[in-house]
This record gives sequence, structure tokens and C-alpha cells, in this order.
Amino acid sequence: MSTEQFQAEHFINRELSWLEFNARVLEEAEDASNPLIERVKFLAIFSSNLDEFFMVRVAGLREQAFGSGAPQDKSSDEMRAVDQLRAITKRTRKLVGLEYRCLNESVLPALAKEGLRIVTVDGLEKPQQEHVDRLFQESVYPILTPMAIDPSHPRPRYHNRGLYLAAELRRRSGRGPKNLLAVVQLPQILPRLVEIPHERERTFVFIEDLVRSRLPELFGGFEVKSSTAFRITRDNDTELLEQESDDMLRLIEERLRARRRADAVRLEVAADAEEDLVRQITVQEQILRDDDAGYSEVYQIPGPLDLRGLMALVRISDYEHLRDKPFLPTTPQGLRRRGEDLFDAIARHDVLLHHPYDSFEPVTEFVSRAADDPAVLAIKQSLYRTSGDSPIVAALMRAAENGKHVTALVELKARFDEEANIVWARQLERSGVHVVYGFLDLKTHCKVCLVVRQESAGVRQYVHLSTGNYNSTTAKQYTDLGLFTADEDMASDATALFNLLTGYSQGHKWRKLIVAPDDLQRRTIELIDEQTKRAADGNPGRIFAKLNSIVEREVIEALYRASQAGVSIDLVIRGICCLRPGIPGVSENIRVRSIVDRFLEHSRICVFGPDDDAQVYLSSADWMPRNFFRRVEVMFPIEAGALKKRILQQLIPVYLADNMRARALSANGKYKRLKPSDGEVGQRCQEELLALHAATASASRTRITGISDVEL
Repeated sequence: MSTEQFQAEHFINRELSWLEFNARVLEEAEDASNPLIERVKFLAIFSSNLDEFFMVRVAGLREQAFGSGAPQDKSSDEMRAVDQLRAITKRTRKLVGLEYRCLNESVLPALAKEGLRIVTVDGLEKPQQEHVDRLFQESVYPILTPMAIDPSHPRPRYHNRGLYLAAELRRRSGRGPKNLLAVVQLPQILPRLVEIPHERERTFVFIEDLVRSRLPELFGGFEVKSSTAFRITRDNDTELLEQESDDMLRLIEERLRARRRADAVRLEVAADAEEDLVRQITVQEQILRDDDAGYSEVYQIPGPLDLRGLMALVRISDYEHLRDKPFLPTTPQGLRRRGEDLFDAIARHDVLLHHPYDSFEPVTEFVSRAADDPAVLAIKQSLYRTSGDSPIVAALMRAAENGKHVTALVELKARFDEEANIVWARQLERSGVHVVYGFLDLKTHCKVCLVVRQESAGVRQYVHLSTGNYNSTTAKQYTDLGLFTADEDMASDATALFNLLTGYSQGHKWRKLIVAPDDLQRRTIELIDEQTKRAADGNPGRIFAKLNSIVEREVIEALYRASQAGVSIDLVIRGICCLRPGIPGVSENIRVRSIVDRFLEHSRICVFGPDDDAQVYLSSADWMPRNFFRRVEVMFPIEAGALKKRILQQLIPVYLADNMRARALSANGKYKRLKPSDGEVGQRCQEELLALHAATASASRTRITGISDVEL
């Protein structure tokens, strides 16, 4: 079947597919078998995900539908922007309804039974009311600023995702117009959930409810006719770099300031808000309410706005019985010889790390040891997202202060981390690190660290490559794979990659790394086509890919051709999947599943070929246009026999056997949660991997301390 024969109906809409991913997150909140505080966490994640979706994806569609914007990537299903907005609105309203039904009818009552109650101010007992009075007068009232809106008091610029109270007021005495619209911003410095002392349980009220109950005190001389909490989401899809500049850092700072003034794309208000109050806000912000067209940007919420605030409950102490069982990350296989130097271990053989099951500490140690090792001459590292108190950044600064040649590629365009990365860049520069920002028109998304070391036999290079960021915090929450290697070809490629990023050096013939935007899409299709040819020649063909998303049309079409040739294809796609499996004559040999569980599935694994013929790659990239064409990405091979065996025989089968947290995608675009059939053992891949790592670590400790010093 030629490319022209693949029609729009063979593809799933990107945005609607993303919404189905977030629906799977919500399912975890709804699942009563999950520990209660973990369910609260999933509600907060669902809310945060939806915010980002509106700020980026909905904002871009809105510009295409009602402005002069054009899609960055053509939608393979050919749905018009306005039709996508209508479909998004319909699905989002249903999901938000399910979100608040889960909160109000399931999670909050269950929390109350455990002695964790969120109540209204009106529901407090008298001693608690007195506490609220004191708290408001002493700690809240001095911070708040009541703001009237009239010709002499222009309306404030509502902050993106800021929480506000709006009130319709009628003057009873004193100055001011007879009728007045006023707002109060709830500063982020105030806790979202305020704990109220109670003898028998832990009791909380939302800060907006507390302030709303005191509006008459804030607006003395006025009667509060009606009030509501509201929240505006703004367009954050503004391109940070639309022109060349001799100072990328300054230009990005200017773009970030412009973002704060961007158009509103969503208004959330309490479900009981008076229509006149809502109308005034929508008129001020030019928010669309064309209900006849099936598209409205107003969402009336049957509960507290912005459930990200529930993370305060996740962070409270105690209540361990309401959480996932804690686990201790293990020392990666290959690094378990007692007293062995890290560089000696890597020189001896490649080491594979699987986070969070394997500790992230060896990655931190890799940079830290390099910073203090007199034999180390240079360190080069890419930084996309990192933690707030990053030990890796601290080590890079220490290395520069120790006189080593240190280069850091800091990606200033990492969405929503731009300001944090600007801070890191300046700190690194002050410490003597040579900081570069990559390319104006490309994001640097690859995760690479190179250490150059003087040894007795000469200069040797050590490389760390990863599917995930150099972030010790998310390494405990995301599944990612990393590789330590001293392979000369890998090191040569890593050196050439940094030369490209820092000095535009080109012409290197890549030996083992496959790099975007130059070759990754082309090579991915070639690797798929090799399996198609195998199957066409009567040999077994096999493809496995575990990714966050698959969107790029040409790669999907290559998979369709492979399926038509008889190649067996298994895809584990956590998020967006525009490929439609199970279509007769097109994709009947393709199976797609998504796994949403305790840890965010973030690793990217690609396998081409069956059994002993398999080529195994790890990658920083998903199969999306942005990764193939607008980012610097790296796909790298796993060549050591033991490491390939570990991925092929331990890791992949566990993912494909999951029948508790996996959802299978059907040809109609719907996901069905898998369940063990009668007599079948329930398998949950993340629990299986936790148990596997614990068992291998225990066996390794036994061998080291009891029998021999032979590692697993």
C-alpha cells in the first residue's frame, strides 16, 4: 500500500489522544485499590496536566482557528482546528465532571474516615472559628489587597493560573459607586490548604473559602451581593525565539515577560457563580462563550478550583498506610564490587542503569568524582531539566573552581523550566563553567555527559547517555534507562556532538550514535524497513518500541507497511498515540498498550529484529515531529551481550505481561484496561521490577559478603 493509500481515518487525532492519556491518569485516582494519598496525588497530576494542555496545545489551536496562526505540524487525521477545539471541549467537560465526582463522592469521604477532613469555614466549630478569626487578622489580612474595578481603578492583569476572588458589591455607606465589581488575588505565598487545630483529626480549609468568608471585612461599607473564585489560564505557546539575537539569554527573558501578558484561553469559575459576575470577567478578558458553536472557554467547576493544591495533603507527614510502600533503590548491576572505583568499573564493561529501581546516585557520583579527581581534565554535559538543589550542577561548578575545563550546554528553552535554567546558567558562569545555550532554532534535548581523564595508558573518555534528565528528584519518580560506557566509538561521537553544540562543528561521521535532526527520523524508518524486508523475504520480523508518544506520520506509515508485510509489532506508548492498531489490511499485526502506574513511564526503548538478531537502542526522543526535526536528540545502541539480554529477556517481557495497569488501544481509538482472566495471575510490571531489583541486590550482597566477589 503506497503512502497515498493511508487515509485520514487511519490516524488518531493528536490532541484527543492526549486527553485519553490524561483520562488514564484520572482512572488511577478513581481506582480504590490504590492507596488513598496516591489517589489524591493522581487528582493533582490530572489537574496539572490539563493546565499545561490548555496553555500549549489548546492555545495553539485557538490561534489557528480564530487568529492568523498556522499549525507547526499538519494533523494526520486532517481535522480542522475549530473542530478539534469543539471535540476537546466536549471531552474535557466530561473528564472534569469525572474528576470532581471522584473528589467529592469518593476521595474526600475516604479521607474524612481516615481523620483528614477538608471543610468549609461555615462548618467549623466555635473554637475553630475563633482560630480562623485570629489567623485572618494576623497572617492573611495584611497580605491581601482588595481591588475595585471602575474608571479610576483599572482592572488588574490576572496572572496565569493565579487564584482570585471576584465580588459584586453594593455600597451601603461612604465613598464609591453604588454598584462595584472588585477582585482579590490570593497570593501564592499563602498556603492553599490552611490547617485548623482540632483535637481528634486534622482539619483543613481552602484559603479561598477562608478569604471569601471575610470579604465584608475587606470591603468595608459595601454589601457583598455575590462572589466566586475564578482562575484564568493563559497562552504559553508563544515561541521564545522568533528572531536572531546576539544574546539568547536576554531574548528569552523578554519572551517570558511577554508570556505573562498573553491571551486568556480558559476561565474556571465556581459552579455556583452568578451569571452576571461571570459575564463581566469574560467580557474583560475577551473569553469566548459561543455555546451554539459547541466551543466555550468557560468551565464551571463543582468544587475547589485548581486541584494541584491537593499536593499539600500528599506532603503531610505520617499516614504511611495511605501511601505506596517505600522502596530502596538498588546499586546498579556492574557496580557492586566492593571498593571498586567507578571509572575502573566503567572501563571494565558497560553499565546499564534502570531508574528509579536502580539508584541515581552513581550518576551524581560520576560527575562529583570527576570534579574532584586530579586525573580528570574536562567535563562536558547537557542540562535540560534539573532539580532545584542539583548536586550535579554543584559538582560542575566545583570542577570549574578546581581548574578543570567544564562545558555545560544549558537548554534555556525547556518549557516551563526556562526561568530556573536561566538562574542555573548564571550560577555556572560565575563559577567559571563555559556555558552555551545550543541553537536558536533547536532545543537540545539529548542527555549526555562526557568525562575526559588522563590515565597511565593515555587519555580515556567516559560517557553517560540517558533517556531522562539529570534530575535527582524526578529520577525517583520517572522510569528511565541510562548507560555508562568507555567505548571509544561512543566517546568519539559524544565529543563530536558537543563540538557541534558549542561550535557548529560538522562533518563528523557518526559511528554509533544516531542524532536528530540530521539522521534520527531517516534511520528509524530504515530500521523499520529492514524488518519489513525480512518479513517479505519469509523471515520473522520483530519491532518493539516503548515511548512516551508516537505522532510522526512517515514513521507510522512505515510501521503500517511493516505490519502489512507480517512484522510482529508491540508498542508500549504511555501518552499520545496517533497510530491506529488493528485495522484489517493496515495494522492488524500491531498491538499498542499504555501503562500508567506509580512511576511515570519515561524510558524510550527501541528493538528491531527477533531474538539474537535484535538491535537494541535507547533514546532521548519520542517518535514525534518535534523530536525528529526541531530538537537535538540522541539514540544510542546497547551492544554488550549481558545488557541486551537484560532488556530483551527481563525488561520487555515484564512490560508486555502487565495485566493490571496496562490499557490496550483498539482500532476505534478507545483504551481498555486489562484485567487478569479467570485463573490468570495478576501482573503489574512496576511491582515486578521492584521485586526483581530487590532480589538481585539481595543476591549480590550475599555473594559479596558470603561466597565470592563475583558480581551479578
